[in-house]
Amino acid sequence: MIQWFSKFLDQASEFLAHRKGLLPLVGILFILLNLVIVLIWPASIFATANILLHLGLVVALFGLMLSWAL
Repeated sequence: MIQWFSKFLDQASEFLAHRKGLLPLVGILFILLNLVIVLIWPASIFATANILLHLGLVVALFGLMLSWAL
């Protein structure tokens, strides 16, 4: 299990090292998707809990920190 996880991290870091803006871009897309959902379906669980907004913020911040480290 640990060898699999180590191999996965190596491959993911190699992939993301050449695409530093990918995770922040995905995070921004999640945030914009949350805006669309709030405007179209304001009573849905995604709109009331702002799940995609929070997920997008976490992904974008993680992507910025990871790109800084790579």
